[in-house]
Amino acid sequence: FYTFKSLSYILDIYLEKMEPSTSFRDYFLFVTFFPNILSGPIDRAIDFLPQVQKKYSLSKKDIATGLVLIMMGLIKKIMIADYISLNFVDRVFDSPVRYTGVENLLAVYGYALQLYCDFSGYSDIAIGIALLLGFRLMENFNYPFKAKSISDFWRRWHISLSTWLRDYLYIPLGGNRKGKLLTHVNLMITMILGGLWHGAAWNFLVWGLYQGSLL
Repeated sequence: FYTFKSLSYILDIYLEKMEPSTSFRDYFLFVTFFPNILSGPIDRAIDFLPQVQKKYSLSKKDIATGLVLIMMGLIKKIMIADYISLNFVDRVFDSPVRYTGVENLLAVYGYALQLYCDFSGYSDIAIGIALLLGFRLMENFNYPFKAKSISDFWRRWHISLSTWLRDYLYIPLGGNRKGKLLTHVNLMITMILGGLWHGAAWNFLVWGLYQGSLL
């Protein structure tokens, strides 16, 4: 996430969306801002740096919202994601032949729920802590399992990453402006690189190919 933050800062300056920061302290705070440093949301300098210059203020509504987000995140992370993982999903995945087909299928769906609650729970905690510190981070999940298509899903899941890939990879490659064939190529390249960002392994490459094909 350090890399994504730094790249967005450099690219936004290069694309003349913002002026370089005159304060190394402010830039350093942006890059190392601790609540979201592990799993997002991926904040951008163009949104974050102006908040550094503002006078710190915290309303009762901000305190209440921040605390509720933190509590919701902890419930998702500890009471749902960790519980499902330790008591069901990990056991089935460690030895799938010991379980029935239905149990294996439920473990797959359970893993999807675990992944969502773990990831969105962390994001909720990060957004809540940032709010208590006087900073507003972007929403990172918007009911992704209510999506009506794969495109709609990526507008709802890990929004800060999907918009980052859109703005700094897909659109610069040409987006959908150069015909249907190149649109498909651009989507595939974007999702493959998005897969490899998660890790330099074949499973992430296959994941990127699969998501690109669906899009």
